Amino acid sequence: MTPIKAVALAVAVASVTSWVVVADSPGQPNRAYAMAAAGTTTGTSTAAATTRPCNVVPHSFRPRTITMPGITRRAKVVTPPRVSKRVPGAPPLTAAGKEEFAYDLKQGIEPGDPHGHVLLNAHVWPDGSAVGNRMLARLHKGDRVTVFGKYLSLCYRVVKRVTVLASVGLPGYYSKTGPPRLAFVTCSGKRLGPGRWTKRTVWYAAPMV
Repeated sequence: MTPIKAVALAVAVASVTSWVVVADSPGQPNRAYAMAAAGTTTGTSTAAATTRPCNVVPHSFRPRTITMPGITRRAKVVTPPRVSKRVPGAPPLTAAGKEEFAYDLKQGIEPGDPHGHVLLNAHVWPDGSAVGNRMLARLHKGDRVTVFGKYLSLCYRVVKRVTVLASVGLPGYYSKTGPPRLAFVTCSGKRLGPGRWTKRTVWYAAPMV
């Protein structure tokens, strides 16, 4: 089992200036979201889109944007390659990148799959301006997260938040079995230097029922 501190290394090796992970760079509304918001178009497909519960999808899908009320709206999801065989990549260390989430394609788990963890990470910046900083301040158990694909969306509820020492890691983060979960990770704790933080915080979110 790869320790979760490996995820931190993915961001750390990308820069010698800061450890980062996501903020508010709204993407374009996908088709299903736009139809549901409008609620005025006609046709069978439109009716299905506007009445489908947000916790039900016909199949899994690749995440494209994420909304967390009070934290970020339609933040872009990027898919950087893994830094190594078992280390997920992170968003770019740019103004746009601090507002983005990185999704690990190699994990092979998508929103809507019946089992396993959808691996996502975001940056925290020393000045507190990244999406990861806002998650640390505002994202708690019971809060809602919505993931949007090209045509589908799925609603989740945070069911667990845990903070661990970076040196210890968190077994189970990379699970491909068990209940379906979004698994977000950011650096946390005290910043020791560029790319070095004392802790990692992980949020697990389950499909809403």
